[in-house]
Amino acid sequence: MAALAAGTIKKTGDLREYYLRKVAEGKNKMSVLNAIRGKLILRIFAAIRENRMYEGEYKLKLCPA
Repeated sequence: MAALAAGTIKKTGDLREYYLRKVAEGKNKMSVLNAIRGKLILRIFAAIRENRMYEGEYKLKLCPA
């Protein structure tokens, strides 16, 4: 359900853009939703692994040398 909401219902976002681009390329809608599921799972586990909240616009923080 999260993949469906992120890919098709949400007004803006990178996953919706990904969904629309892949469907326009001729991919099966269910295959694209499965790919979005994978992307969501990877983002969730990365946030858990790094012990931080998810940031949609991640900015690399460089340490001063």
